[in-house]
Amino acid sequence: MVEMLVVFLLIATIAAMAIPMYLSIVRNLRMSGDALSLHGSVSMVKMRAAARFTRSRVYADLTARTYRVETWNKAGAGSWVTEGGTQNLSQGVNLGFGTLSNPPEGTQTALAQAPACRDNAGATIADTACIVFNSRGIPVDATGAPVGNGALYITDGRKVCGVTVSATGLIRAWRTYVSGASWQRM
Repeated sequence: MVEMLVVFLLIATIAAMAIPMYLSIVRNLRMSGDALSLHGSVSMVKMRAAARFTRSRVYADLTARTYRVETWNKAGAGSWVTEGGTQNLSQGVNLGFGTLSNPPEGTQTALAQAPACRDNAGATIADTACIVFNSRGIPVDATGAPVGNGALYITDGRKVCGVTVSATGLIRAWRTYVSGASWQRM
């Protein structure tokens, strides 16, 4: 009986050390996976716009924690058409940047999500963020003017990852801990 108790205590001790490490690894994998998926979607949107000779965008719903790829259909009055499905962020991951105040170096003048999306009529859609590319793969605003402030950030409360787009169309993925605010490229 004593041997069984010792074995049980040993297993409980090992589990007490392993479970927090496992949960930390899972959290890091979720953040990294979501950030790389978001980076891939932004890259695909840039290429899709150029391939189809139209505008394309990544549409992020900040409250629903989702994002999707949309392309402007020039036929008729024109409208945004969703391609593929809507991507959900992992459990515990939200669109945002928490308490950080400084953007990655050389990307934005002030830390912020991309500008709000616009509907087919051009009206702003609340609680959204869009990175829009024109047919030449250049990020543009609602008027079609080139911009360099496109960014989408995600956080799990401990870490923040971001995908930024420069005025030239250069797309980069970044990460930092909320406590350190020392951005590193992924």
